[in-house]
Amino acid sequence: MNLQRLMSLTRKAIDDYGMIRDGDVIAVGVSGGKDSLTLLSALAGLRRFYPHKFDLEAITVDMGFEGTSDGLLPIKRFCDDLSVRYTVVPSQIAEIVFEDRQEKNPCSLCAKLRKGALNTAAKSLVCNKVAYGHHKNDMVETMMLSLIYESRFYCFSPVTYLDRMDLTVIRPMMYVDEADIKGFAGANRLPVFKNPCPSDGNTRREYVKQLINELNHENPGCRDRMYSAILRGNIPGWPPKTNL
Repeated sequence: MNLQRLMSLTRKAIDDYGMIRDGDVIAVGVSGGKDSLTLLSALAGLRRFYPHKFDLEAITVDMGFEGTSDGLLPIKRFCDDLSVRYTVVPSQIAEIVFEDRQEKNPCSLCAKLRKGALNTAAKSLVCNKVAYGHHKNDMVETMMLSLIYESRFYCFSPVTYLDRMDLTVIRPMMYVDEADIKGFAGANRLPVFKNPCPSDGNTRREYVKQLINELNHENPGCRDRMYSAILRGNIPGWPPKTNL
């Protein structure tokens, strides 16, 4: 997938759900993974000609794992090339989760702490929106996680207003397939930084990802049909399309 195609799919989601308005200052949570770096590329490209003028801030929450600082230097150079200001937020999340709390299932607490740190940094930089790099596959996996572990048909919304923080979360890559993101990241040599978390690849989400892959292999098109069910599912909290 080239940049033009990436921006086209990203813009469609933005237009369909009214994700961006004039004067928005959007914080992009940059984990260092392929998804967030691809999202930053798409939004930086759209910023040049999108009819609603907006600005970007790239923010990384440093979890506190050893060696992270050196790994973030290429991301800083990448942001400079895109003319996007880059902020690294130091934290002790790794120590809290793995040493102080010694969580057996650390992902939930870690995600809550990371989001809190990201949102606080976004507010300090006068952002009114936060963009996450969730894609089509993430949506299907979230739906399956909810079905299997929570007994409900659910997926996160394209647009979510956080009233306590007065921030709006947007997910502009909701129409982009993970395989295309991998292709884009590789072709453009994005400075992907490997997740240093010891639980990476050993989570319920990873289990569900592999399960969906097996189902899709045995029933070609299964993942896309699940995704279509989400879009048509009238899930509570989802906004109506604004670009009909």
